[in-house]
Amino acid sequence: MNASEPRNEPAAPHRDGGFVRFRLDITYDGTDFSGWARQPGLRTVCGVLEESISTVLREPVTLTVAGRTDAGVHASGQVAHMDVSAAAAPDEPQRLVRRLARFLPPDVRVKAVTAVPAEFDARFSAIRRHYEYRITTARYGAEPLRARDTVSVPKDLDLDAMRAASAGLIGLHDFAAFCRRKEGATTIRELQRFDWARSDDRPAGSARADARSAGSARAAEGDIVTAYVSADAFCWSMVRSLVGAMIAVGEGRRTPEWTVALLQERERSSAVLVAPAHGLSLVRVDYPADADLAARNAATREVRSVPGGCCGD
Repeated sequence: MNASEPRNEPAAPHRDGGFVRFRLDITYDGTDFSGWARQPGLRTVCGVLEESISTVLREPVTLTVAGRTDAGVHASGQVAHMDVSAAAAPDEPQRLVRRLARFLPPDVRVKAVTAVPAEFDARFSAIRRHYEYRITTARYGAEPLRARDTVSVPKDLDLDAMRAASAGLIGLHDFAAFCRRKEGATTIRELQRFDWARSDDRPAGSARADARSAGSARAAEGDIVTAYVSADAFCWSMVRSLVGAMIAVGEGRRTPEWTVALLQERERSSAVLVAPAHGLSLVRVDYPADADLAARNAATREVRSVPGGCCGD
């Protein structure tokens, strides 16, 4: 965190003349948004939400988010917080959910509004963030009803090789090779989960028919390949770069050893391709118990280093 960044702490932790902090659980289709963050002249998730909430509450509202998603990236489990004056704070937060449903466009929704302690910070209190990346290997491409959140890779992917490569990246590492550089930001992250599964979401019977026509066990398993990626935090473009590297392994263009060797690099690797944005979704953010929020905030703000390694600068 830069010294110039606001800490987003409320003027008071209660309703007695101060501010009340609320958690918002948010879902959106990122296709037609220029990402989460406010940008002049562009349609962004944060911009649309802040405008609508400010209109409903009749006072300016600023959101702090768990993870700023890029243009085209979706979310079913995004979390943000806002501080509202005691005078404007809703006594029944769920009524605000219903009112916002009438104001917001159909590609973004606030699913829940909850009063939280003053120590809750959507960004700094988070323990981990969970993403999913969805790919189809079907030769005809993505199913039309899922085309906005599914990337077409019409090739056979070696999931065993992709799983082996992904497992080699688990742990606390400097992921500089997979991150776009951001001034003052560390690229050291703890990757806690990175695995893959194959499935099928087509109508019953169609998968079996395709399997018979293709004559392969892989077709019977399904064309949908999903990456499950969890970490305490992610640096800019990290998830899509990890997925891009694994696709290269799955196609046989790279080896699992190549991906592990990238952890020794201290700058972004030009050999790592960033996977398309629309296959990525933020599905959940985990937080500690209320009593542990302040400690978590302090720990998150600390600059980390890899044990026995460099500082990540």
